[in-house]
Amino acid sequence: MGNRFMVGIDIGGTSIKMGLLTPSGSMVGKLEQPTLVELGADSVIQRTAEMVELLLQRSDVAKHQLAGIGIGVPGPIDADSGVVHQAVNLHWQRTELRAKMEALTGVRVFVENDANAAALGEMWQGAGTGATNLVMITLGTGVGGGIIVNGAITHGINGVAGEIGHITVDPTHGPLCNCGKRGCLENYASATGIIRAGREAAENGQSYVLADILSEHNKLTAKDVIDAAKAGDPGATSVIDQATYYLGLAFSHLIVLLNPAKIVVGGGVSASGPFLFDKIREVCQRFVPFPQAFASCDILPATLGNDAGIIGAAWLVRAHAWQSVT
Repeated sequence: MGNRFMVGIDIGGTSIKMGLLTPSGSMVGKLEQPTLVELGADSVIQRTAEMVELLLQRSDVAKHQLAGIGIGVPGPIDADSGVVHQAVNLHWQRTELRAKMEALTGVRVFVENDANAAALGEMWQGAGTGATNLVMITLGTGVGGGIIVNGAITHGINGVAGEIGHITVDPTHGPLCNCGKRGCLENYASATGIIRAGREAAENGQSYVLADILSEHNKLTAKDVIDAAKAGDPGATSVIDQATYYLGLAFSHLIVLLNPAKIVVGGGVSASGPFLFDKIREVCQRFVPFPQAFASCDILPATLGNDAGIIGAAWLVRAHAWQSVT
């Protein structure tokens, strides 16, 4: 691979973010523009290719200096063909992303699910550094995940591996999930789930703090609920105890199944520090029957923020370059 550069791209429902990276992982250029999903898949892909040209131009790098382009997209993909099966947030149906981008740029392209790309980014340059067996969980609007075994993403037979948000944690009384079944982890541990439960606590008279916030602003955030729990509000505490209980339970399953060295937690909800993480670890330890498996698994916050997907997408190029010379 020599001194050639890599472009990592994160295509999201709101914006297209990309970076130009060196083989060592240093980001030497960065660009972000609105996705404009309403214009359709072909337009978004055309826009992405034009952004690559602009990024190279601004960074004074010629196209022949690129080893390749990696792209993360929100939805199930076929990593071998570079086809996106479906991307709900982008309103894409089956889309031949690799073929279209290669035709537009003349550069080799590698495609991955965005949560998997973020996991690779954290493994390479973030909280997962030094571990080749790890799981990444993202706690945002939903709950996403990526599973890395021996340094490579585990896709499963249909590309569904890593859908950790849809682990069933309460099959009997759980609320209905967008996936169509009840009791998914996502319903409790995502920002959306925490806000829903916080609103219920406010409306049921269990939390006067959250009721006051709701009355004043006509909305709640997950941070409102977490902050109220930190301050000792009983209703908010109950919501956070429920979320961390189900996260700890799900993490115990992952540890027993995969025996990872690290579980890296990203997304806005994870930014509350030891308050959440101590609760999760306590529950997780209770449910892991093998003390050595729990002791050898670090549960820790992600460190790369919004750059994780860009860096992980670039890793796809780097990993393939390694394979090409071995």
